Amino acid sequence: MGKLIVSLSPHAHGTDTVERNMYGVIIALMPALLVSFFYFGIGSAIVCATSVAACVLFEWAINKFMLRNERTTICDGSAVLTGLLLGFNLPSNLPIWIIIIGALFAIGVGKMTYGGLGNNLFNPALVGRAALLVAFPAQMTSWPQAGQWMSYLDAETGATPLAIMKQAIKNGDASVLEELPQSLHMLIGFSTNSGYGAGSLGEVCALALLLGLAYMLWKKIITWHIPVSIIGTVFVLATIMHVANPVYADPVSVIFSGGLMLGAIFMATDYVTSPMTAKGQLIYGVAIGVLTIVIRNWGAYPEGMSFAILIMNAFTPLINNYVKPKRFGEVPANK
Repeated sequence: MGKLIVSLSPHAHGTDTVERNMYGVIIALMPALLVSFFYFGIGSAIVCATSVAACVLFEWAINKFMLRNERTTICDGSAVLTGLLLGFNLPSNLPIWIIIIGALFAIGVGKMTYGGLGNNLFNPALVGRAALLVAFPAQMTSWPQAGQWMSYLDAETGATPLAIMKQAIKNGDASVLEELPQSLHMLIGFSTNSGYGAGSLGEVCALALLLGLAYMLWKKIITWHIPVSIIGTVFVLATIMHVANPVYADPVSVIFSGGLMLGAIFMATDYVTSPMTAKGQLIYGVAIGVLTIVIRNWGAYPEGMSFAILIMNAFTPLINNYVKPKRFGEVPANK
């Protein structure tokens, strides 16, 4: 039996820090951010800048005046990351005052209410998005078409791929799916029917998100378990449903549409709100994939990714307890 060796200090320390991981994810988001600037122009700049600034301001103010913490936490990158992810989940024509309310919910309710970074039960950016979707459903489901670089509040809106899929299911008419952009165009953000796609800032170009995934895997910021289990589950279920009834969209279109890629890569993988073990992450990812398909096809909203992640965030402590490793040196009860 091997020995546990305990040596005197100094000890070697790893380079993994909160700041490194947070800024690493922010770097991974840069391709998607640049693409959103290219497709939505001034609208994307206003939404993202407002969201980031408001999240940083609220975290500083709550820390300073409500929690009375002497140590500031706005430099660790977590507030900036929350602001970016919240902005990526919003339409490019959302009024500034609504964005600020979303940031307040994200930081004040989703994060600081639990005691700050490391204590929150739910993904803060998704808490902000869910609050806005309930409070302002009309504004949150009005999606400007990309390509209107100088338009903000007066941008022309259009149907998203998810809305088209939902309409096909509702009408029981598979011909409606002919309005969907080709899968290749959904990958890079272009639509053959309207010139450009419509949707939130972070969901119009799957390729940019995949580049971010490759970077995070390379830097070992995340592991493959959660993204692959979510995308794989959705692909399998969407394939079965499409083969059984062509009124359901093909699996590639399902994966590249809406916020599935954004959620699977950047939100479900949040350290605090996802399981700690590889087995737990696979269970978590499969459950998110199943819930996403159920909500998208039979729920009230076309998109189900955000709600699926929030639901499974609540189950993360239970999953951690179920798959926790055995304690070192523990003697089995039957011996």
